Amino acid sequence: MTAPAPISASAPTFHATCEVGTEARANRIADTLSEMLDDGETVVAAFEQPGGTWSVSLYFASAPDEAAIRTLVTQAADEDVAATLTFDTVEPKDWVKASLADLVPVEAGRFIVHGHHDRERIAPNKLRIEIEAALAFGTGHHGTTRGCLLLLDRVLHRRTPRRVLDLGTGTGVLAIAAAKALRRPILASDIDPQSVLVAHDNAVLNGVGQYVETFQAIGFGSPRFAQAGPFDLVLANILANPLRQLAPAMARHVAPSGHVILSGLLPPQARSVIAAYRAQGLRLVRRYDLDGWTSLLMRQSA
Repeated sequence: MTAPAPISASAPTFHATCEVGTEARANRIADTLSEMLDDGETVVAAFEQPGGTWSVSLYFASAPDEAAIRTLVTQAADEDVAATLTFDTVEPKDWVKASLADLVPVEAGRFIVHGHHDRERIAPNKLRIEIEAALAFGTGHHGTTRGCLLLLDRVLHRRTPRRVLDLGTGTGVLAIAAAKALRRPILASDIDPQSVLVAHDNAVLNGVGQYVETFQAIGFGSPRFAQAGPFDLVLANILANPLRQLAPAMARHVAPSGHVILSGLLPPQARSVIAAYRAQGLRLVRRYDLDGWTSLLMRQSA
């Protein structure tokens, strides 16, 4: 399988944000807006700000109708919240500024993530993933990525999934790991066009470019997911609020008895994410807490 034509790295992400105060209110407004907006075109998430206040952010696939969005925010919250609404565009930027030059290779089960400078030092019996600091998140040295790799290794010791999705692929670490272990097509998507380019290039660098198909999508908003699914395994190293929001769509795209690996969670956030997925018929199989982050393995009912 070949990757689609690269998306221009200059393409911006359209963004809006409003200030809402408390976490409970932020989540309530985010849930309401998610129901009002097309989930194929928009992602809504609540975020804690410095100082403990909360905001709601909206990310759009194309330039939004600002007046219409302001009206929707007024309906979901009130005029005071709508008055704080601001719109901007987020240009592609360097999400990982630190070089890997001073970082040692990181092992996670059968996988090992390393930089170019350590290429010759890696044992031949390991599945090697070479990732340099680049314009996307995910070098393997973050607790979320390592937790996902450990859970992936656990799943692969017990079964061989045929249809695999890496949702929010970043640098492509998880998609590359799955492709190296399975030697079969892996779907890898990201909201950020720069990440799509980086993940594709990293897959080629690691010799699995023919297996990893990368493309830009917001959530499950592309028809490509329905064409390639349902998935026996989904890897989603994102953030807690988007993961909660994606739970219903995730459940629709996971095959019976399929596994979902979730990360990007702080330990206190894990309970609400688990509850959101349990409500969709998935049960918790394993939880790892590493370096202040939580990774979850869940399984769809048969």
